[in-house]
Amino acid sequence: MATYFEFKMAIVIRSDLNMSPGKIAAQACHACLEAYEIARRRKDEYWKKWRKEGAKKVILKVKSLEELIELERKAKGLRLPCALIVDKGLTEIPPDTPTALGIGPSLSQLIDKVTGHLPLL
Repeated sequence: MATYFEFKMAIVIRSDLNMSPGKIAAQACHACLEAYEIARRRKDEYWKKWRKEGAKKVILKVKSLEELIELERKAKGLRLPCALIVDKGLTEIPPDTPTALGIGPSLSQLIDKVTGHLPLL
């Protein structure tokens, strides 16, 4: 039986960087925490409801930097909490490389307007 979640967070990872699984996990965690903190600082009512509902997260992928930046633009246009993660370049990839984007938590239907077309990672 499928469960419907009114709220969720989307974490979008760039697949073109060929990051290791561990690096992907770290970047996803950065995106989750940064977006979470932005929503919390806004005292966003959706943040509380998302946590109470079970804190659903989906991990998605894009094929390019351009796609990632376009998603950030759309999320900001809808006034969704979002956080673009830019790597420091200490391990696998060059410094100042955007790697991930956290969007939400917010209403699932709003997040889907930005990310609904993306495949799961």
